Amino acid sequence: MTVPAPLVECVPNFSEGRNTGTIEALRTALTSVPGVRLLDVQADTSHNRSVFTFVAPPDASVEAALRAMRVATERIDLTKHTGEHPRMGATDVVPFVPVRDVTMEQCVSLARRLGERAAAELEIPIYLYAKAALRPERERLPDIRKGEFEGLRERIGTDPAADPDFGPRRIHPTAGATAVGARPFLVAFNIYLDTADVGVAKEIAKRIRTSSGGLPAVQASGFEVGGRAQVSMNLLDIDTTPPAAAYGAVEAEAHARDFAVVQSEVVGLVPERAILGAGAAALRLADAADHLLEAKIRAAEGPTLDGWLEAVAGGAPVPGGGSAAALAGALAGALVAMVARLTVGRKTYAAVERHAAEILIEADTLRSELRRLVDDDAAAYAKVSAAYGIPKDDPSRGRAIDAGLVGAAQPPVEVARRAVRLVMLAREIAEIGNKNARSDARVAEALARAAVAGAIENVRVNVAGLSEPAHGSAMLEAIARLEREISPRS
Repeated sequence: MTVPAPLVECVPNFSEGRNTGTIEALRTALTSVPGVRLLDVQADTSHNRSVFTFVAPPDASVEAALRAMRVATERIDLTKHTGEHPRMGATDVVPFVPVRDVTMEQCVSLARRLGERAAAELEIPIYLYAKAALRPERERLPDIRKGEFEGLRERIGTDPAADPDFGPRRIHPTAGATAVGARPFLVAFNIYLDTADVGVAKEIAKRIRTSSGGLPAVQASGFEVGGRAQVSMNLLDIDTTPPAAAYGAVEAEAHARDFAVVQSEVVGLVPERAILGAGAAALRLADAADHLLEAKIRAAEGPTLDGWLEAVAGGAPVPGGGSAAALAGALAGALVAMVARLTVGRKTYAAVERHAAEILIEADTLRSELRRLVDDDAAAYAKVSAAYGIPKDDPSRGRAIDAGLVGAAQPPVEVARRAVRLVMLAREIAEIGNKNARSDARVAEALARAAVAGAIENVRVNVAGLSEPAHGSAMLEAIARLEREISPRS
């Protein structure tokens, strides 16, 4: 059973593809924000560029991007940077993409928030592009980046057309400038030819790109990478021009010039429908999605609320009380997040917006962790059941039971820790948050308290079953401390 949270994809591009220490520092900065899931990192030494793809709740995505921009500003010096890819900033571009329960308008708002903060805190000129652009001439990233770092350094401050949307009217001496935007899914798609003649790649790129009358929603350039000519494309709308169509166009242009395609590559991640569409086109299969085995299995196995409740009500020992306690905690986290979202962005609560935003990020993270613990608890107790199934005359039975019980006590300890924190957050958001949702915050506190109580009961019963209860003393002490933390208010 899952209750999906709003989710944003963010794909920051940094002008560093060779220094592994800097790439690792960028990774650490992004993942230091609770709720961020880093999905992919691709670093290219020829382009001297790295592309990170992560998903996160909206507020967490802004914080993560800013932390990584700070690292890039400190560690990347564009005056010493060389590479095939055009660039104007240490953090070159940061796009936000709606993934789940988030609108494009909300992503535009995230882009502008990040732009304002980065300009103020890092003193970097920020240009808004794509759907976030404030000027029509800045919708296309190549138009903003024209002339790259060196050209922009000469123009900014003297040419009003180069004035940034946020930040100083001067280039940052080493970190340059950054484009921040909101856009639909974009696929960075490269095709390599069996020639080193970059002129061929440039000629093909010109033929196929939108700006030259080619394919719709396609940006393209030609480069020499690793001794081969590369047609480098950004597919701005894969439902308009999917990768298969772009590949076919490049291949046809190459064949017309007596060259062949060697291989293609995707930079970053791509929605599965893009690859599925390519296979379906090659097979001339109109209903490919209806015939995917794995998709059917996922649909059949996918948990639902009704199904989970039926499982709890059934005769099996799992999922049981421990999982139910974790679920109560997850529901508490969801309600705290809801009240925080009803507070953030409201003029009436402007004075507490920053605090409410911090509560929101933490509540979303705790909710996600408690949801995982619903399954972890069930899996842990399944090992106890398996241990009790060992024949009684087997000398390993006692050790297996003890190991299973210790393992089964650990998830509820983690549930209790997180639920205790949610009790505190529920109290805080009830005090400062949207008054119209105060009852929801109180329900959140009640659910969090129930989660603590249920988790503590599960720890105690598992420890009591140990052949040597002293082995569980540390866990009993931990839950006693947690219990005291949420003792009734005076």
